[in-house]
Amino acid sequence: MVLARLRAVLREPRGTVARRSRSPARYDTDMEIRPLHTEEDYNAALAIVSELVDADPAPDTPDGDRLDILSILVERYENEHFPIERPDPVEAIKFRMEQAGLTVTDMKPYIGNTNRVYEILGGRRPLSLEMIRRLHSGLKIPAEVLIG
Repeated sequence: MVLARLRAVLREPRGTVARRSRSPARYDTDMEIRPLHTEEDYNAALAIVSELVDADPAPDTPDGDRLDILSILVERYENEHFPIERPDPVEAIKFRMEQAGLTVTDMKPYIGNTNRVYEILGGRRPLSLEMIRRLHSGLKIPAEVLIG
């Protein structure tokens, strides 16, 4: 039901981000929502989402549906305007090493001998498929990050 309403909303290019009242529970049931095109739209939607989250609406209620729809729109805007780049594979390995308190010696089962570990961490050698598999399964580093 939420997706059907969202599709209908996204087809409507006119309207306001949302009609506001003092309480999220007092919004009109026919609130108009449109895609977020500007930072002003985004900030207005964030303010409404914040109010709705504070009100903690039950699912499948008008306010719960508004929260779902606005959250989708905010997420879409953020993905388009504030993309998060995947980390460099070597930086991801170093980060996991730091998180887990691992040393170069601790990395030998995943990468190979000490020299190989230093070559990988120094960016002088690419990761092999087998290294990626071992790092993914042993240290839970996402394979898509390691593939780069």
